[in-house]
Parts: sequence; C-alpha cells; structure tokens
Amino acid sequence: MTIDSQHTAESVRSASVGAIADERQEQRDALFAVEGMTCASCAMRIEKGLKKVPGVTEASVNLATERATVRYDPVVTDVTKMAQKVDAIGYKAIPLTPNEPFSPPEQAPESDETQVLFAVEGMTCASCAMRIEKGLKKVSGVIEASVNLATEQATVTYDPAQTDVTTMVQKVDALGYKAIPQTPMPVRLSQEADPAVSEIPTANVPSVIASPPPSPADTQRQRRQAELARKRTLLILGIVLSVPVVLLNMFFMNRFPGENVLLLILTTPIWAVVGWEFHRTALKTARHFGANMDTLISIGSTAAYVLSVVATFFPQAVGAITFYDTAALIVTLIFLGKYLEARAKGQTNEAIQKLMGLQARTAHVMRAGREIELPIEQVRVGDELLVRPGEKIPVDGLVLSGRSSVDEAMITGESLPVEKSEGDALIGATINQRGLLRMQATKVGADTVLANIIHLVEQAQGSKAPIQRLADTISGVFVPAVLVVAALTFLGWSIAGNLGFAPAQSGAMDMSQMSMSAVAATNPWVTAIVAAVAVLVVACPCALGLATPTAIMVGTGKGAEQGILIKGGESLERIQAVQAVLLDKTGTITKGKPELTDVFALSETETDEMLRLVALAEQGSEHPLAAAIVEGARTRGLNLEGSPDTFTALAGRGLEATVKGRHVLVGTRGLMHLHHLECIAFHERLELLEEQGKTAMLIAIDHRITGLVAVADTIKVGSREAIAQLQAQGLEVWMITGDNQRTAQAIASQVGIPPAHILAEVLPEDKANQVKRLQAQGMVVAFAGDGINDAPALVQADAGIAMGTGTDIAMEASDITLVKGNLKSVATALALSRATLRTIKQNLFWAFAYNIILVPTAILSPLIPFLQENAPIFAAAAMALSSVTVISNSLRLRRFGK
Repeated sequence: MTIDSQHTAESVRSASVGAIADERQEQRDALFAVEGMTCASCAMRIEKGLKKVPGVTEASVNLATERATVRYDPVVTDVTKMAQKVDAIGYKAIPLTPNEPFSPPEQAPESDETQVLFAVEGMTCASCAMRIEKGLKKVSGVIEASVNLATEQATVTYDPAQTDVTTMVQKVDALGYKAIPQTPMPVRLSQEADPAVSEIPTANVPSVIASPPPSPADTQRQRRQAELARKRTLLILGIVLSVPVVLLNMFFMNRFPGENVLLLILTTPIWAVVGWEFHRTALKTARHFGANMDTLISIGSTAAYVLSVVATFFPQAVGAITFYDTAALIVTLIFLGKYLEARAKGQTNEAIQKLMGLQARTAHVMRAGREIELPIEQVRVGDELLVRPGEKIPVDGLVLSGRSSVDEAMITGESLPVEKSEGDALIGATINQRGLLRMQATKVGADTVLANIIHLVEQAQGSKAPIQRLADTISGVFVPAVLVVAALTFLGWSIAGNLGFAPAQSGAMDMSQMSMSAVAATNPWVTAIVAAVAVLVVACPCALGLATPTAIMVGTGKGAEQGILIKGGESLERIQAVQAVLLDKTGTITKGKPELTDVFALSETETDEMLRLVALAEQGSEHPLAAAIVEGARTRGLNLEGSPDTFTALAGRGLEATVKGRHVLVGTRGLMHLHHLECIAFHERLELLEEQGKTAMLIAIDHRITGLVAVADTIKVGSREAIAQLQAQGLEVWMITGDNQRTAQAIASQVGIPPAHILAEVLPEDKANQVKRLQAQGMVVAFAGDGINDAPALVQADAGIAMGTGTDIAMEASDITLVKGNLKSVATALALSRATLRTIKQNLFWAFAYNIILVPTAILSPLIPFLQENAPIFAAAAMALSSVTVISNSLRLRRFGK
C-alpha cells in the first residue's frame, strides 16, 4: 500500500469514527424481544406506541423476527421506560442489551448511543410487531426501534442517560407482550481468578471447571422449543376433537336426540382451551384500545360458538341451525397454520443458529499458575490460553508459543489448514488441528471476528427493506378496517334479508341439509353473521407482515453460509439495481502480493546461483518486489544464509550490492546503461514480460549481464470465471488500478475485461471520483475493493462490496462484505440479492392478492351456493395457508445455488 493510500484510509477511518462518536454522544439503540404479536397491526401498534415515548426518535418493530429496534435519547428516557410502554399497550418487551441505570443530564453530559436486542414473545401478526415498534418509540430516550416478526426480535437504539433496558421491557409488557434481553450482562470474575501469566501446568494438576451459563440465544432457543411443544399439544387436542365434530355435522345432522349437546361438549374445549391463545391476546389488546389478528379470530370463532349455543338451547330465537363445526375448524385450522408458521420461522433462522454454534463454550485459561476451564464469557483481553489439538480457538488472539495448523474454513473459506507459529494471528471458532498452542487473547466477546459476523447477520435479518413501507402502512390500519368491513357486511346482509332478498340455494342436498339451508335462508340474521364471520376470519395481516422479513432472513442467512455478509434490506434493494461493477485490481482481481514468476539466465547452469546471489542482495531491501524475489528463491530451496557485504538502494532504478565478494546489480535498463552494460539481447524478452503485466529486472554479476527476473501480482484463481459470470448477468465490468496502462491492459486481457473498461494510473484518492464519473453517466455502480485504500470509493458507490474478513472499516463502508475474499462471491452476492428481492416481491404480491380476492369473496359468500354456510371454514383454511405460503416461498431461497 502506498503512503497516499494509507493516509486516505486513515483519514476515512478517523472521519467515520469521529462521526459515529459524535452521533453516539446523543443517541443510543436498544433491541427488544417482543412477545404477544400476532399480526402486522400488532407491530404497527407497538411501533406507534414506542414513538410516542419522550426521547424516542425512531422505532422499528419486525413481526418476522419478533424484535423491536429503538433509537432514543438516553438523557430523556431509558430501556425500562420503553419496556413499560410496550407493557402498557398489551405486549411484552424483553431487552436484548444490558440494562443501564438512568443518569440525569448533569451527571452524563456526554451520553453514548447504545443498541439493545430483545426476544419478543406473544406476537402473532404484523400488526403486533408494528404495535410494539410504535410503543417502544414512545419511550423517552429511545432513538430507533425495529421489531421483526420473523425472528421474533426487537432492536432498539437508545440513550442510556435517559432510559434503560428495564423501562423498555416494561413498555413491551404494558403492550401485552414479553420482551427478553438477548445481550448478556457482564460476567464478574471471582477474586481468586488471578490473571497472571504462568507456565503450562503438569498433567497431574487438576483443572478447575466452571459450568458455562446458558447464553441468551440458548435461552431463547429453549423457550421457542418449549412454545412449539405446547402448540403441538394444543393442536393435537384441537384435531382430535374437531374430527368428530365435522363427522357429526356432515353425516348425522339432526339424526339423533341430544346431538347438539354432544357437539357443544366437543367444541367447548376447542374454543376455550385451544382458542384461549387468540382470546387472551385479543382481550389484552382490547384493554389497550387496540386490535390485531387475534381480535379477528376471537370475534369470528366466538360469534359462531355463541350462535350455536343459542340455537341449541333457544332454537326459537335464531332457528335450529348450529355452527359448531365452524367454531371448531376456525380455531383448529388457524392454530394449525400458526404452528406450521412457527416451525417454518425457526427454519428461516438456521443460518444464524449455525454461526452461533461455531463459538467455543469454554476456554483453558492460565490463572495463578493453574489451568482453569472457564466459560468463554469470562475470558479477558490479555489472558493466556491453552489450545490442544482438536479444540476450537476460544477467542481471537496471537500465538505465544507452539506450532500447529488451523482449519479456518468456517470463517475465511480457506480450504487448506493454515500453518500457525509464534506471532501469528488466530481467529476464534477456528479449529486447532495438531500441536499445542499457547495464545494470548486480544479480542473477546463482541469484538471477535465471529461476533462481528453474527452481529452483521443479525442486523441484516432485523432490518427492513424500503419496499416494506407500503405493507407496514397498510398493516397499521388493516385490522380496524377489517372490523369495519365485517360490521358493514353484517348490516348489509341483515338489511337485504329483512327486505326479502334471499341468497341462491345450493343444488343437490339431502333433506337435513335442505332443512338447514331453509332455516338459514329464512333467517337473515344468520346469513349476515356467517358472512361477517367469514370476512373476519379470511382477512390476513400476517402475510403482509412476514412477506419481507422472512425473505431477508433466509436470503441473508444463505449469504452468510457462503461467506457473503449483506448489511440489510436497503442494501439488498441497491444491489439488485446494479448495472456496472467496478473492480479494484490489487487484492480483488489479483492476489495483492507480488510473486516471482520468471527467472532467465544466459546459461541454464548458472540459473540457481544467479537467483541465489540476487536473493541475498535483495535481503537488504524492504521493497515488496525484493520480498517476492527472496520468497521465490526460498520456495526453490536455495540456501540464503548470510547477508550482503554492501548494499545501496538506487531509487527508481534498482540496487547495487556486494555479496560474498561478487558485485551484483539488479534493476532497470537505465541502471545497466549507467554502468555501460549492453542489454540489447534481452530487449524482446523484456517487452514480452511487460506486455504480460510483469515487472522485469535485469541482472548483472561482476559487470556482466547474466539474465533477468520478473515479478508480478498474479491473478487470483477463478477471477476470469467470476468476471465472465458477472458479464453473463448483463453487467458491465470495469477495472481500476494505479498501475500503468500497459500493465493494466495485460491484466485486463487475462480476465476478459475490454480495453474500454480499464481505468489505469488512478491514485487512491481519485477512485471515488471515478465512481462518480460512471454514476454521472447514468449507471448504478457497485465497487469491489479490499476495504483499506478503497474506503472512499466503497462509500461513494451505490453498492459497496468489501473483500476480506470484515474486520476493518470496510464493514461500515460497504453494503456487502465477502468474508472469503473470493471474486466469484461478487457474482454470487449480486445473484442472491436479486433472488431475495424477487422473493420479497412474490410474497407481497401473494399477500395483497390474497386479501384483495378473498375478502370480497367472503363478503359475497351468501351468493355463492357452496359457501353459504361453509364460508367461515373455507376462510379459516385459506387464512391458515396464507402466512405458511409466504414463509414456504421464502424458504425456497435455501436452495439458492444448488
């Protein structure tokens, strides 16, 4: 890297860090898990509630993740107040970041913006997520809140000087849901745990083993498994009781005395026990003057149940017709849909669970002369750790002693084990294959590479795409609108029936069915109730709330499996619109490390000796090209013991040295001419090498030119194929480099980039200007670089793609981080982004089409013979399938690339 490159990178880093620091002095983020949401209107209600909390500047509730993210001013509010606000609305918010005590402004003039993550229980639809999100935003001090229904999590940004996690939890609780913090509190070490560094103990010294406490992720996973088991039990109860209810209605209607009483006995547990989840949430929401999907289901099933009970004991009031099968199947079918939805939502989060599973649970730490096995949460920076063969590297660190090979495939994608020795860096969660390593912890907890990757994926999965805004807006008013439509449907058919309008009768029916239908036809109130119940049951805000977040969860999770870290929904939308890809040559197309490629001597017998002398001379130089020659000589097995007797670096020309009594010159034609040495014999070979993009250097030993060597930054394996894939996607591929035009053209020709798409001799600080130039031509530009001297260009581009492990500023500057640093991943990332956005559009189309078609059908169901009395049952089946269909469509992304 050049000095200018370093200066540019440091300037960007300083500016970015300064901006972030300034912003965090004013606001913080808090993340909550929100419980009790059942539909999009819940999410909207919580979101609106949170936004009303003084100090909350932004709140976002995600129905799919069941999380809320809140940004707030800590001087004004805290997490506890936000949780209380959610509680007041009828939900429960559980902070996922540590609670911090409230600090008055005079005690905390410089507040930091903090983010907290909550697992949220109790959400059932998009309106739940919106309700929690709005509720969190109303908490004083909350800056931003986002609740994800698919992951059942809430992310809240807040100012700890104004609010805390407890306040936010109480807010979610007040809304009727439950929020559980997912960021563990700091673990205090016992005073006996002395961090002193010591020697490796002998085998007979026992280790002190401390059982690791369950992580918040483990706790949430166990809670979800328990909830799924509970739902399964209730579902089985519903199915077992619903089957005889349906059979009695189909084949034995009014065939024996006491049939309706038997139906009442069978249906009551379904309505009261299995359906209690819907009734409880609906009542809790109603206490806070809200409504959600549960409200619709509860009213619909209760109407059918109460009407049937009245018909059983007071047939003269409403007629003898009963709708026990309708009440039973509404509850059972929709409960089946919610159970399948819960299972499918668990599958959408597989990727993040796999990443979390990579983390070591314990570490062997040297304390006070003893080896102690401690939970990973208790490892501190500076601790000395022991890693035996077959064990995972606990945290990021440096090798103090020992030699081994480490499998880093799960993090970097490197297929072969990497040799490690003293001074080498180690990445947490990678596997030590052979040899004992003594290491020092340099990064622990949230600072490790794996933690950063997990955080980025969680952030992406909890984000919202701009395309979701319309769905969120509709979700906020959906349930109240459906209640109004159902009421109007009831009034309309009541008036029509009392004015003498009789719905069409179905064709072939047996006597009992004809009797029932006749009763229904002569009783306009029954017809009106059936139609209104069908409207209530068929309306589905869940599909709207799950359409975007489930696709983002699966898409970003699939990307993470392939080493592609996508920042979030907004990044997805920008990436899919890309028309041109600008690739930085060094480190992106090429390896970024010069290698010795050619050695030519006038006499083949002198080749090794000539290269040995040159390498010994170059050992006195710090130039990257010199390092390439030395490494190349070592690779060939040459003996490089010793050092040059004299050494002079000749700027822009090469070097002059004396090695073992022999005079050595290595450099350009100009250097040879300066020493009156003729190089005509090498002219053609020099030009050929330069046309290939290589740096050629002439060699003179004892005042005679004996040969030449060439060094080049070699093409990465797969670069040509990757560029061909990008071009096959209809993208224009450009290359940008600081190299001269001839070298740039040589590299471009090898990878298939046309000459017109080469930007050569570009200084690092001008790369962003080149991106602007392409954008001025109307192109949507993606820039792919190594994330160091390319940071300004990454920020300027419509979509920034950082190559590498994602440990530097690139993760903040880019939309995508390619952990594996493989250029093929660029093509894969762009294709995955398009596939994800395409899935989102399909989901939204289905969600809107479903409601646009089926709600009017339910309104007009009395005019459709086969729906006259069975409309609520068909509505329940359709509603149960709607959200499952959306999630199943999102899960298809798991097959991407297969």
